[in-house]
Amino acid sequence: MKISTSKLYTFLLLLVLFLQLYLPSFKANIFIQIAVLMFLVITNNIGFSNSFLKEITPLLILFGIGFIGSVVYQNQLFQFFKDVFHFIKPLTGILVGYLLVRKINDFSTFIKSIIYLGIFSAFIHFIIILFYSNLGSVSGIREFGKDNYLELFSLMFLVFYKKFQGKKMFQNPFVHKVIVLALLLSFMLYLSRTMIVLAVVILFSVYGYNKITINTIKMFSLLCVSVILLYTYLFSVKIDRNGKGIESFLYKIKIAPEEIFTPKIDKNNHQKLWDHWRAYEAIRAFALMEQKPGSLYIGTGYGSLVNLKLYAPLTGEKKGMKYISDLHNGYVYILYKTGIISLLIYLFFLFKLYTRAYLKPTFSKVFISAFGIIYLFSTLTITGVYNSRDIIIILLGGFLFFDAQKKEINE
Repeated sequence: MKISTSKLYTFLLLLVLFLQLYLPSFKANIFIQIAVLMFLVITNNIGFSNSFLKEITPLLILFGIGFIGSVVYQNQLFQFFKDVFHFIKPLTGILVGYLLVRKINDFSTFIKSIIYLGIFSAFIHFIIILFYSNLGSVSGIREFGKDNYLELFSLMFLVFYKKFQGKKMFQNPFVHKVIVLALLLSFMLYLSRTMIVLAVVILFSVYGYNKITINTIKMFSLLCVSVILLYTYLFSVKIDRNGKGIESFLYKIKIAPEEIFTPKIDKNNHQKLWDHWRAYEAIRAFALMEQKPGSLYIGTGYGSLVNLKLYAPLTGEKKGMKYISDLHNGYVYILYKTGIISLLIYLFFLFKLYTRAYLKPTFSKVFISAFGIIYLFSTLTITGVYNSRDIIIILLGGFLFFDAQKKEINE
């Protein structure tokens, strides 16, 4: 049986996304994506629109700047190549998404495929929770699944498809409701702070509240007041760090701000250290940059490591790790590796994505803008576009194609 070209490229897109989520090896994923790119180059005449090239130029420049610090500080060769692959990852992801979706060249097929994969992922999540998780605690429920952005986007694509495309993705009302409820339940069972924030960002983008207007200011003010009231409550009651269920979840919300921004941490107090690990990584990175003043502008280069001054149990090794390459805080990570110029370029890249909010709203523009805001937030906690498990960058590539082609509503 002959497989249609569209089905072949749809399968490749879903395979790349699925492996990005469920194959834990970063090396395997990056080589698979490079292999897919090579296949596309060999079997097709590759070309890019000017608008797409302008979109990825900031990431290309940022990637190039990292080599300057590498030459100056002459880091270890093995670590050098490791960092090169980490910093090239968003470029491979966005290219894979763009080129595969260009071959699919059908907006409804693209969106429907993502939704189907999200449903399959939710099914896997339910199986894991029912048969492998400890339902008596938050940590038990989240042991094998801390977040899943694919399911979140599948849910949002399904719910808001009609708003922009004029018709529901699934015409049968019962099927539509069952799928929405399944994705919503799976989303809730992740108990992920980050996913909740991302959901709010998407809702704001869909309804136009990501633009700076009087209504946006009112809505943002209401949100700030709600957050202040929430934290006033959280700090007025005693929440056990080792509590179970909702108490454990509330504790994680309570410590979220200081987890990132605490200026001083006693590394001998292990409880405080693990609660504020992201902040500790950043403190150590800044301390090492002070020893290399020029690194503020060009970074410490690919291959540079952060000395934690302790052995941390980060990878399951008995002794632990004293030197790490990656940081949770993506802003500090970019600054440490490639310098402040690159950090400004990165912010410019996110800003360009966000400004789609001020153009005539389409499905693609709304989500591209939302991706810019999402990355602005997620870079604080999970390195943004440099997160090794990020699928958003692949979806972004697909949306950039349709945004340039204006082929969202199919005849």
